[in-house]
Amino acid sequence: MSDSNTTDYTNPSTFILLGIPGLEMVHVWISIPFCTMYIIAILGNFIILFIVKREPNLHGPMYYFLCMLAVSDLVLSTSILPKMLAIFWFNSREIDFSACLTQMYFIRCFSVMESGILVAMAFDRYVAICNPLRHSTILTNPIVAKIGLAVVLRGGTLILPHPFLARQWPYCRTNIIPHSYCEHIAVVKLACADIRVSSYYSLSVAFLVTGLDVFFITVSYIQILRAIFRLPTKDARVKTFVTCGSHIFVILASYMPALFSFLTNRFGHNVALHFHILIANVYLMVPPVVHPIIYGVRTKEIRDRLLRLFTHKGT
Repeated sequence: MSDSNTTDYTNPSTFILLGIPGLEMVHVWISIPFCTMYIIAILGNFIILFIVKREPNLHGPMYYFLCMLAVSDLVLSTSILPKMLAIFWFNSREIDFSACLTQMYFIRCFSVMESGILVAMAFDRYVAICNPLRHSTILTNPIVAKIGLAVVLRGGTLILPHPFLARQWPYCRTNIIPHSYCEHIAVVKLACADIRVSSYYSLSVAFLVTGLDVFFITVSYIQILRAIFRLPTKDARVKTFVTCGSHIFVILASYMPALFSFLTNRFGHNVALHFHILIANVYLMVPPVVHPIIYGVRTKEIRDRLLRLFTHKGT
């Protein structure tokens, strides 16, 4: 019997996603906040793309990076939510093996890209506040394009080994993934092979990429805060500090839940599975919701043009 099961699950054609194990009875209720977050993320990021494209005055480095962040948020949230909602609403748990690896790749790839974009935006704010007279000469359109290309290539190439390594393992234990999406470690743990190469590579990428990105962001904002406290008037200091404070909040909202999820997945054996999976979902869905609000609605230029757009439609 065991031989038969082993043969059945070697290189399965499909995986079975359980959603949030232990909370199956409340899947429909859990879907409500996640669906709401998805709608906000889609509308908010599309609005930012629309306004920046429509307004020539917003064609500058900060808004180019903001558009890159919006595209990344749209891809990231769409990679996760439709399948998750299908599980919660229709009990549609099957996912094709190749589709699972593709989802895994897109989630990890665009998470890394998003981190790189946050570094680029921190650098833009650093130049704008600490060297305002040189901002237009340092961050020219060609430089912005090169930074954007570097961010995309870094995310695409660093994560590319993940699906290739995952595809080569034999899966002879089970095809059931106790998760709501194809999370990398949750998938490779099902392999009946030595997955240390995949695990160590994932760990290295996470710590090196995230560690370096957090370091550069921290250095940028330390310099920004030093420049803020040297501003001549109190009003200017308060205004700039509030803006940077909201940006710092976004960065913490992006990195802290991700770090918590990453550590509990590897070392938090006493953490309840359903709690870990909820955190893993939240850390991927909160940034696409928060980014258009903080970087979009709270940005005066975008807010003014959004109000003008609705005012014109009303008249």
